[in-house]
Amino acid sequence: MTKAKVVEKMMYVIVCLVALGASFLALFSGFGLSTLLLPAFALFFPLETAIAMTAVVHFANNAFKLVLVGRKADKEVLLKFALPGIVAAFAGAWLLNYFSELPPITSYTIGQQGFQITAVKVVIGLLMIGFSLLELLPRFEKMAFDKKWLPLGGALSGFFGGLSGHQGAFRSAFLSKAGLEKEAFIATGVVAAFLIDLTRLSVYFGHLNTIGRDADWALVAAAIVAAFAGALVGAQLLGKVTLRVVKIIVGVMLALVGILLAVGLI
Repeated sequence: MTKAKVVEKMMYVIVCLVALGASFLALFSGFGLSTLLLPAFALFFPLETAIAMTAVVHFANNAFKLVLVGRKADKEVLLKFALPGIVAAFAGAWLLNYFSELPPITSYTIGQQGFQITAVKVVIGLLMIGFSLLELLPRFEKMAFDKKWLPLGGALSGFFGGLSGHQGAFRSAFLSKAGLEKEAFIATGVVAAFLIDLTRLSVYFGHLNTIGRDADWALVAAAIVAAFAGALVGAQLLGKVTLRVVKIIVGVMLALVGILLAVGLI
């Protein structure tokens, strides 16, 4: 078996396992799929392409979860949160496209391997490090906001969702104070994420010549199937899982990948 075939098989195994586990966890936490899946794709693809591929899997998985739990969403909260999020998602996705077209900031070599530090890697890397703090620092563990701030929360969630795919941490923090029952909280978050994904994908795919040219759509399809399986299992165990340890793991991974991106190593 050639080295290329081995790498390809490893790529499918890693991405699909991450999609399965992250989808399972994301159903409970309200976030985590993009957090974990983006680094997995970024190991094998340019960052802009990895974000687009992650967005497709995230969108398909949210559409699937919409069927599973969407009927329990709170319509009033959803309108206050999702409408600003849709507008802001356009801005974030446009900014990603802008950064992706900028030339490298600098480059360097380690041994015979060349690496580039680009604007999009620095921006996304710093964002990932920032979001890792939301997971790891105790002061942020119970971070939440008053209901009057729902439109602001939707705008922040939509903007960062469009820019890096990391919309879930803001979404969960703001929706957690909306006075929703657990099922309504999960369902409202799913519908909001679906609408924001739909928005950012419309921008991403308007620039496929720059961010989608290196994508492996067969791998995306496999990751979608794996994510569906994770969501199905999660739906069966709703209410029986605690995630503090998982959030710590996600935070550490997010910080590590963010640092590696910012310095151009991936």
